[in-house]
Amino acid sequence: MPNPAKVSLIVLAAGRGVRFGGERPKQYLLCGGQPLLSRTLLALSSAYQFCATTVVINADDRELYDGMLSFLPESRAATVGPPAIGGATRQESALAGLEAQAPIAPDLVLIHDGARAFPAPGLILRAIEAASIHGAAAPGLPLGDTVKQVDVAGRVVATPPRASLRAVQTPQSFRFDLILEAHRRAARQGESQLTDDAAVAEWAGHSIHIFEGDPANLKITSRQDLVEAENRILDERRDVRVGQGYDVHAFGAGDGVWLGGVKIPFDKSLLGHSDADAALHALTDAVLGAIGQGDIGDHFSPADPKWRGAASRLFLADAARRVRELGGVIANLDLTIVTEAPKIGPHRQAMRAKIAEIAGLETARVSVKATTSEGLGFIGRREGIACLATATVRLPLGIP
Repeated sequence: MPNPAKVSLIVLAAGRGVRFGGERPKQYLLCGGQPLLSRTLLALSSAYQFCATTVVINADDRELYDGMLSFLPESRAATVGPPAIGGATRQESALAGLEAQAPIAPDLVLIHDGARAFPAPGLILRAIEAASIHGAAAPGLPLGDTVKQVDVAGRVVATPPRASLRAVQTPQSFRFDLILEAHRRAARQGESQLTDDAAVAEWAGHSIHIFEGDPANLKITSRQDLVEAENRILDERRDVRVGQGYDVHAFGAGDGVWLGGVKIPFDKSLLGHSDADAALHALTDAVLGAIGQGDIGDHFSPADPKWRGAASRLFLADAARRVRELGGVIANLDLTIVTEAPKIGPHRQAMRAKIAEIAGLETARVSVKATTSEGLGFIGRREGIACLATATVRLPLGIP
C-alpha cells in the first residue's frame, strides 16, 4: 500500500500524569502560552491531512479538553472529531480510539502520545511510509548509554549490547485492521500489561519495523521536561515585540465595574458599548499593537450592535488567538489602573488570574498595578477610570 487512501490519527490523552504530579493532568498544562495537548494537535495537523483525528480523553477531563480546543485555529479544531473516552490503561484507551474510528475503516492509523508536542513533519511521513510497507512500525532512537539489566536487589544480571537496542517513540503506525484486531484480541484474552501499541502488535504475532525516530520528539514526563519545552519554544521565537494600550471609560449609574475580567462591587459602573472593561480593552490594544494588527475598534466596532454589552474577555482572547496563529507567544502582560475608587488592591490577584486565563498565560506573567491621579483631572474628580497596558510578544523570525 505505497499510497494509502486514508490515514487516520489517534492521540492518547487520557492519562493522569501521576509521575508528573499536580492537580491538572500534564497534557492540559500551559506550554509556551497554550495547553501542551493543543501544541501536539497543531503539530500533527500541520504535518499531514488525516482523514480522521480522534483524541482519547479521561471522562473527568471534558471541560479541560473543550478549553484546550479553543487554543487551536478554527480550521484545525474543525478537523478533530468527537473525543473518545479512555480506560484505566493505555491499552484500553488505544482500543477506545480504534473502535471510534472503526466505522470509517482507515487504511492506516498513527497512534501518538498527547504529551509529545514536537513531532516533526518528516517523522510523520516516515511513520506513514513505514506502515504502508511493513504494516506495523514504530520510531526508534539508538541508545547513547550502556544499559544494564538488574534484579530486584539492584544487582546487574546482564549487559545487553546497545547496538541492537532502540528507545521507542510515537507516533507508532499500523495497518488499521491489523492493530484493531490485535487490540481486540488482547482485550478478549485479558492481556493488559503491554506498554505500547507496537508491543500489542508484537504480542499478536506481527513483526514490527523500527524506523528512524527524532531526538527532538520529546515526551513531557517531568517538570524539568516542561521547562525544557518552554525554553525550546521561546528560543524558536526570537523576534521580541512590545505593544502599548490605553483606554478610558466614564462612570455612570450602576452597582459595580468590570476590570480585568472581574466585577468589582461599587456604587457606579463604567459606560461603554461592551461591558466597558477598560483594563481588558487596554490589554487587547497592547497585544494587537505588538503584532501590528490595529486596535480593538478595527476588529470589534462599537458601531456594531453585535458587541453591545459583550464581555471584553472575548476581545483579549481574540488578540491572543491572533498571536498564536502567527506562531508566537505572549511573554508578559503589564497593566496599570489609574483610579481614585474603587480600591483595586483587594481584587488584584483575582484580576491577574483572570487575565492569565483569558490570554493563556501563567499568572506569574501578568502584572496588575494601581495608582491614583493625586486628585487631579477627571480621575481625581472621580468621573472615570484610565488604564495603561504593555504587552511583550515573541514571534518566529521572518513574520512581517
